[in-house]
Amino acid sequence: MPVTIKAHIAYRFYAPTDFLLQMEAAAIPEQILSGPGLTSTQSEHFARIAGQDTIGERIWLRVNGDFTADYTITAEVQRTLADISTLGALQPHKLPGETVHYLFDSRFCPGDRFHSFVEAEFGDAKGGARIAAIRDWVAGNFTYEPGSSVATTTALDSFVERRGVCRDYAHVVVTMARASGIPARYVSCYAPGVDPQDFHAVAEVFLADSDAPDGTGSWHIIDATDMADPAKTVKIGVGRDAAEVSFLTSYGFAEMLDKQIEVIG
Repeated sequence: MPVTIKAHIAYRFYAPTDFLLQMEAAAIPEQILSGPGLTSTQSEHFARIAGQDTIGERIWLRVNGDFTADYTITAEVQRTLADISTLGALQPHKLPGETVHYLFDSRFCPGDRFHSFVEAEFGDAKGGARIAAIRDWVAGNFTYEPGSSVATTTALDSFVERRGVCRDYAHVVVTMARASGIPARYVSCYAPGVDPQDFHAVAEVFLADSDAPDGTGSWHIIDATDMADPAKTVKIGVGRDAAEVSFLTSYGFAEMLDKQIEVIG
């Protein structure tokens, strides 16, 4: 089933300001895109650069004054799904090189602080079974509460508070997966069913998969909020955490005037 996406943002910049914009769905084999795409107000500078892991694109812009961007697209998701509880984990020395940095701590995901907890709570589960247990634990112990976290909230903060939004749920899953020796990354995305509708965030973990093209493993979407169906989730970009894949990162003061997201599928 196609997923239709309409997104609108409006910002005001009070001086010439550089910023990175990443709000377009990624043109990757698992999602086929069609439609008018992105339109925006004129800017002093506009240049596309590759997103992390060549998933999606970022755009460098330089703007002084009011800026708006509108994005309309239809995505046909063609993602292979698996029962993650049946998948194993690769031993670290067998991981593909491009996955290794997703084992390391990052700004919002201090995996080293969670080693004792994950072994005590999930020690009997391995590989995908552990990831399923982590997902279920977060879903069962956290409260989805808009406004309960801020841009500096870490996975450890969320773990203590036991509440947050999609960003925080994803950070906790990513952190616990890394603490378990399983590569995990943060995914910004669009998804039907998100309430309130907005840019969404999920985790993605790398597990052993004999059916994968390289014969070693593949990435699998995990959403502990249980709002995003992996079969209808449209990826925007990936990173080690939210700091690396924000829809807008400004290198100067920026005032948000409006944001509207509609995802139907």
